[in-house]
Amino acid sequence: MKSVAGHTARKRFGQNFLVSDGVIRKIVDAIAPRAGDTIIEIGPGLGALTEPLLERIDHLHVVEIDRDLIARLRQRFPPERLSIHEGDALEFDFASLKGAGRLKIVGNLPYNISSPLLFHLVPFAPLVYDMHFMLQKEVVDRMVATPGSKDFGRLSVMLQYHYHMERMFIVPPGAFNPAPKVYSAIVRMIPVDFSRVGAGETAKAPDLFARVVTAAFSQRRKMLRNTLREFISEAALAALGITPTARAEDIAVADYVRLANTLADLGHG
Repeated sequence: MKSVAGHTARKRFGQNFLVSDGVIRKIVDAIAPRAGDTIIEIGPGLGALTEPLLERIDHLHVVEIDRDLIARLRQRFPPERLSIHEGDALEFDFASLKGAGRLKIVGNLPYNISSPLLFHLVPFAPLVYDMHFMLQKEVVDRMVATPGSKDFGRLSVMLQYHYHMERMFIVPPGAFNPAPKVYSAIVRMIPVDFSRVGAGETAKAPDLFARVVTAAFSQRRKMLRNTLREFISEAALAALGITPTARAEDIAVADYVRLANTLADLGHG
């Protein structure tokens, strides 16, 4: 394992430290912090984003699991500027920090927990103004994928239902130390304001919607008439305008919402 500024990157925490000043500036500009914002940084690491963020706002919250890094952050930043929440981001209650201003969540997310962490953040979406994350490019491609593409999957549907998403720019391996074997990308996620969208675009039973999406993608090569057999008949699928022989990646987010809402109306739990 390589040492960066005297700290050995830990594989079990998925640590790759951002060291490119140019990329750091682009990310902070994309986040666009302003006075009054509550910003939570997940996995601050050696403070590559932490320091430039604190140049623009008075106070920052960070969630960090590595005790060595926490000790370094405490030495470097006074508590009145930086609140350190020690622990696993997968268990953190992001709602606990919601104040009067905009709540923004940012971070260079560890590759090994990126998908579970994105799902953990979904329930907090109504409280959040926006999120900016650096992730493995392959994961970002799945997040923003369109129906019909090989990258379109459960992650795509569930996140696109809750957020407007945009892949912003790609970050090469050389921007990190140690350099990962893959390219990274920055994604912007703006929560959907369901009070402003039509009833047809809102899942009446969110848990049922999630179960339908999970079932559809559980066996990607199978047709929807097979993967959704426990929910709906082939004839009923066709009546909804959904081709029973289509596969999960062939239908849009809106189709999944429509399907789940029909099932909710029929009394499915």
